[in-house]
Amino acid sequence: MYDLLIQNGKLVTPDRIYEATVAIHDGKYAAFLDPKAEVEAKEVIDAKGNYIFPGIIDCHAHLNEPGFEYREDFETGSRAAAVAGCTTLIDMPLNNDPSLLNKEIFDLKMGKVSKHSVIDYALWGGIVGDYSDDPNGIKSNIKDLVDLHHCGVAAFKGFTCPNGDLFPTVNMGNVRKALETLKPYGALCGFHCEEWGQVYEREKEAKAKEGRTNEEKIRDFLDAHDVWTEYVATKNVIDMARATGGRVHICHVSHPMVAQVVKDAIHEGLPITAETCPHYLGFTEDFVFEKGAPAKCTPPMRTREDMEKLWDYVLDGTLSCVGSDHSPAADEEKDNATKDIWHAWGGLNAIQYFLPMMFDMVVHQKGLSPSLIAKVMDYNPAKVFGLYGRKGAFEIGFDGDIVILDPEKAWKCEQEKLLTKGHVSCFNGLEGKGTPVCTIIRGKVVAEDGAYREEAIGHGEYVTPVK
Repeated sequence: MYDLLIQNGKLVTPDRIYEATVAIHDGKYAAFLDPKAEVEAKEVIDAKGNYIFPGIIDCHAHLNEPGFEYREDFETGSRAAAVAGCTTLIDMPLNNDPSLLNKEIFDLKMGKVSKHSVIDYALWGGIVGDYSDDPNGIKSNIKDLVDLHHCGVAAFKGFTCPNGDLFPTVNMGNVRKALETLKPYGALCGFHCEEWGQVYEREKEAKAKEGRTNEEKIRDFLDAHDVWTEYVATKNVIDMARATGGRVHICHVSHPMVAQVVKDAIHEGLPITAETCPHYLGFTEDFVFEKGAPAKCTPPMRTREDMEKLWDYVLDGTLSCVGSDHSPAADEEKDNATKDIWHAWGGLNAIQYFLPMMFDMVVHQKGLSPSLIAKVMDYNPAKVFGLYGRKGAFEIGFDGDIVILDPEKAWKCEQEKLLTKGHVSCFNGLEGKGTPVCTIIRGKVVAEDGAYREEAIGHGEYVTPVK
């Protein structure tokens, strides 16, 4: 007898959509049965003709624990993710205090987050340089990377642009050394690519201007983070992959010119992967002018022409993954009344509408197959981050993760109803179709019809790359 059957649904894979009954036993996929097969189970869920995905993997999220729990923690962030159909997220090493830079901090973090995550999680480790303004501050952690790898982190993250004292910028020497250090282990190094010198000088010049209106300040901010900052940094990082043979992942690509650099590197045979985010595929710089502080992120959103062209690189596989880049803030850090674009927190509250936004864009706006979702939010992230073997596909023995999605059920982002700790979202008022109605992790229902289950708090497990 099986533990759980999910019947009357359409299974979505990167290659096809088909009808089958999913059987789960001991938390794993046990069988994919003919819909007419008569079998017994302890529990049966009727998918009512809706789509069934093998969970959703958010490969890029910031849950801010430990250290900045006033913005978000694993309980609040993971419950919002569960409602959105996310079954596994890969948490960034920042913004935390302390950031995840060595084994001691890993042990501290695990002691906190392992107690109350609703969903399964993997971790990014950090890569930092010696660029803290504090002479007694954080120094390069290259010597700690192998220990972090042995802790099971899925990837490593560095910033090539000004990023504050808690997570200092890496230069190309740091990037090269990190890739050389981790190459023997096949470890993946991801980078936020904006070139330090351009961002620093252009922000300094822009901030010195007096008497600027809010609209002019937003223009200055967008110009300070223009595509050339992202393009130059991406080329430099790829050159370090070329020099070392180390695996590189380009985070949150925002512009087709950058995506083309990635595509050329992939065609050259370099070990390069890349991701983008829903806000670069569905929103433009006009949205930043409209929303102000709540829409501040880096790299920023681009022009409509850039946004439309970026889709080509998702469709051809250059941008193989889509992550939310959820980077939460306390409400006062995103308040237009008190914070201009320069002083607002840079990051979006995005996790609760990660899948709904992507589904609406892919299926209802673009007229594309839901199989694209299974490809860029399941299969590819599992492959890139080493989770395939447990996550990302309907395969016997993989974790029994399921999200049932009603393709015609309408949704509306109402920030007062967000399950995240912060309730300011630039997506407030956004509407679409395609709503997760049931989220199952390892055979256990953790969220249903827009609400998470209290008993699911702590159900989430730490997931490491499959050897």
